[in-house]
Amino acid sequence: MRTIVFFLIFYSWAMQIIAQDNSAQLKDPLAIAKLIGDKLVRETPFAYRLELASDNKEFSGMQMVDFGRNFTVSGKTLAYAYTRLEAPDNMEMDIQLGHNDACTIWLNGQLVYQSNTEQKLELIYDERSIELSFHFVAKLKKGGNSLLIKSVTNRADWRVYLQPPSNKGAVLNKKAVYPEIGLGKMELVDKRVSAITNWLVIGPFAGDKRIENLLSPTEAPVFGQMFQGSGEQVTWTVPKIDVIGNLIDPRPWGTNYHWNYHNGGVAWAMKMLGEISGEQKYEKYADDFCDFQLRSIPFVKYEMETLGKINVPNGALVNTPLLDFTLAPSLPFIYRLRQENTFANRDEYKQFVERMLHYARYEQIRLPGASNFTRTTPQKFTTWVDDMFMGIPFLVQASLYADNEADRKFFLDDAASQVLDFNKQVWDTDANLYVHARYSTSNEKLVHWSRANGWGIWATTEVLLHLPKNHPKYKAILKYYQAHVESLARFQDEAGFWHNVLDHPESKQEVSGTAIFTMAIARGVSNGWISRKNFEPIVQKGWKACATQVEKDGTVHNICYGTMCSPDVKYYMDRPFYDNDTHGLFAVLFAAIEVSKMQSQK
Repeated sequence: MRTIVFFLIFYSWAMQIIAQDNSAQLKDPLAIAKLIGDKLVRETPFAYRLELASDNKEFSGMQMVDFGRNFTVSGKTLAYAYTRLEAPDNMEMDIQLGHNDACTIWLNGQLVYQSNTEQKLELIYDERSIELSFHFVAKLKKGGNSLLIKSVTNRADWRVYLQPPSNKGAVLNKKAVYPEIGLGKMELVDKRVSAITNWLVIGPFAGDKRIENLLSPTEAPVFGQMFQGSGEQVTWTVPKIDVIGNLIDPRPWGTNYHWNYHNGGVAWAMKMLGEISGEQKYEKYADDFCDFQLRSIPFVKYEMETLGKINVPNGALVNTPLLDFTLAPSLPFIYRLRQENTFANRDEYKQFVERMLHYARYEQIRLPGASNFTRTTPQKFTTWVDDMFMGIPFLVQASLYADNEADRKFFLDDAASQVLDFNKQVWDTDANLYVHARYSTSNEKLVHWSRANGWGIWATTEVLLHLPKNHPKYKAILKYYQAHVESLARFQDEAGFWHNVLDHPESKQEVSGTAIFTMAIARGVSNGWISRKNFEPIVQKGWKACATQVEKDGTVHNICYGTMCSPDVKYYMDRPFYDNDTHGLFAVLFAAIEVSKMQSQK
């Protein structure tokens, strides 16, 4: 009996402690934010680890043979490359090809491609793909297939690229089947060799027709045999093996510091957490993120341009025409320029931001006949609600950063116009919610994905924070915000969460969307856009829900992995959830900051 009484007393005491702890979390959301911030400071290295570059063994992405890194070009010069494709069944695939000057390809001894034109190699950078200029059809038999490439050039920049056709980010209903590529099934090639390269090469030869008789396209490479090359005897060898800089311990969703919008968002949030808390370590994290990226740019260019390695970590720093990798991750850069008049490498920040300002104004594609940003993926002129956040907050910061009235007006007017033009495309007037995207070729309604709605309302609040109330578009934007908040309130569950698909309560409770809505509604309460009486309880419930997902070591649970867009609700329902995905980290950090501001007004 005494044991039971003791247990009940202990249980009651423990519940009081938990209740007090939860109450403290509600009273001081910054304490939760600091747990996350401390984990970020503690665990983010801002460094590269050198690794041997190795080829992907599934032919699902880019393959490259860099003849120029292996052979000296003297006049018209020729070389060969060999690999094998192991097909799971008889199959046919279209293979994209990029090369300079003459190129000939044999598959299983049969000629499948030939070009003798003098031309410069061209890689066409798109949003989520790199397109190549040529193609050929490969009819693969089940099992092993030999692929022999002959390349002729007089250029030092001498490469051949191959890849399957890009799906440009489309959601595939069925997993594509790809052959294996490489030397692993070749009996006379040691596994240590096949582990680091998919190719054998031989050259250089003088570029005349007599060489055609030396190597038969029907035969596999013969080891231990020499050929008369250009000036000396040569034999089959492996391409030059390089080292690349890899990010340290990437998770399925990446790392805290690779170049992407949600990591730039974390840095932006950490800068603001440092300001509101007065703790410099959080601001330093943001500055370290920006400085690391600036240092990375020439290194990444070296890897991509000199080494020819296209799929390197942080490759999106170079030539990627997508808001996810341009304006959105640049927010901590332009914010720091606005906030700090002097710091050591301020000129580098200015140069970087000037490039992004030019991109925003002149380079990012927009929907014809409208102002809003749009995409070429998964098809040309697809409008994503995500791009409200990817672009509009930067435009607002650009207006605040501008040093003349014309630029201030241009960027703020652009931000306001974009909100309304996005809403013409992706606002669902029946539900007063955003659909994830709209294809230019149809009026099909896509899914009311939670985080996509978060991106839309977040961008809207950024504009409302800085748009003068007498601006001709202010009232229309405010009306959309108020309607969105009213609709979102209907979908908050009893525990304070919003679900991953807003109007599908059977979908999972999800943290990033919950945090963004909590943040955006708290802003509305603080700024008088909506009723404190009606909506502060929703903010408090939302924050309480977020706080339950944060461990004392700063771990944040239940964050949905990134998505493409799809009309299939099951695609969203089945998305994996992860701990500490930075999509959720920076959303919770911003929510904590805005809830703290709202509470301080009392």
